[in-house]
Amino acid sequence: MKTPVKLFVVCALLVTGTALHAQEEFSISTQIRPRAEYRNGTLFPRDAGDGAVFFVNTRARLSMEYKRSDLIMKLSGQHVGVWGQDPQIEKEGRFMLNEAWLQLPFGNGFFVKAGRQQLSYDDDRILGTLDWNTSGRWHDALKVGYENKIRSAHLLLAYNQKIEPYAGMDYSYTDAQPYKTMQGLWYKEQIGKKFNISALFLNLGLVPGSASSSPVDVKYMQTMGTNLNFVTSDWNLYGTFYFQTGKNAQKQKVEAWMWALKADYKLNDTWKLTVGSDWLSGDNHPAEGTYKAFNPLYGTHHKFYGAMDYYYASGFLSGMAPGLWDNQLGVSFKASKDVVLQANYHLFSSTTDPKDRWLTSDLGKSLGSELDLTIDWQIRKDVKLSGGYSVYFGTATMEMYKGGSQDSWQDWGWVSLNVNPRVFISKW
Repeated sequence: MKTPVKLFVVCALLVTGTALHAQEEFSISTQIRPRAEYRNGTLFPRDAGDGAVFFVNTRARLSMEYKRSDLIMKLSGQHVGVWGQDPQIEKEGRFMLNEAWLQLPFGNGFFVKAGRQQLSYDDDRILGTLDWNTSGRWHDALKVGYENKIRSAHLLLAYNQKIEPYAGMDYSYTDAQPYKTMQGLWYKEQIGKKFNISALFLNLGLVPGSASSSPVDVKYMQTMGTNLNFVTSDWNLYGTFYFQTGKNAQKQKVEAWMWALKADYKLNDTWKLTVGSDWLSGDNHPAEGTYKAFNPLYGTHHKFYGAMDYYYASGFLSGMAPGLWDNQLGVSFKASKDVVLQANYHLFSSTTDPKDRWLTSDLGKSLGSELDLTIDWQIRKDVKLSGGYSVYFGTATMEMYKGGSQDSWQDWGWVSLNVNPRVFISKW
């Protein structure tokens, strides 16, 4: 065999061996997501005489991921902002990391994941990615996990500082993560092909919104609950229950709870009906005694309590926590394989009686109702056009708890283009 031929065979064997054993992969993904919004009473009801506003916000994200059998890494950076926010000649750019983590698999389903990461569990009710928000949501945390086809278990640990402390450094979450420490346990098990059950426990170390004395006075609040999901070819039934105890950042004892039930029924390949009910406890006297208002923490609230984000995605007026009972009815129509239209109606009320707060009040519990209309059009495999329109019909009780005017027309509209291609992938 001549030398050049020998050399070619040796190189071919080396390349083949590398491809067979290394199984490494590197990919780059991009996302540009502009969204135009017309706001005329979203987040908070508008007062009489307040004008509508219009703006366009954009997320520009670049993600890189590396994988091999014993290591996974991801870096994802983004720039978010409103059109016109930055000067044409910008000297102080705003660029942030929304993901920066590494994962070490140890075989047999065990792994460790550390760094800035998104935490999404069950239906995103308590811990969610909040992808609707331009920035999204992340946690700087350590995750130790085990997963197989039947069950999953995760341990979550986080310890937050604002800077690298040297001695007696105070901590405040006014412009940092909203908790000082977090310890969490999540377990999920698949029972047969149709039923799964999960449980979540979180222990959060909380401090007041303003800087506290040194050492930091941390109060611990526990949130625990379970999720049940039953799925058939036509039905998707979901139930959840959570309870909160311990103490909040204001040093109050906490006893609060929530439950939610949801049923989806697929009439055929075109139509689907949804009915649901969410109940979260409230407290008409939150500054007195045991605090009874449930806090859904770091979930994707936009997904549950109306698209106009009146509840939990935004707050009640200062010192108020009336709770929420949200009854929902929805319908989904698949116009084609690429186009889906949805309509969802929410009927809101408080779970506490306004008479307990205003003794002479004749207000009822009704907070009004909301109608949300949306359309999604998958133009390309990585290009989606979405839009929506919502209107809120307020009450005097809503006005007392949220502000604004019940007599003012409250509506909101938006159009978003989401372009998210994977522009490069290499395997060797």
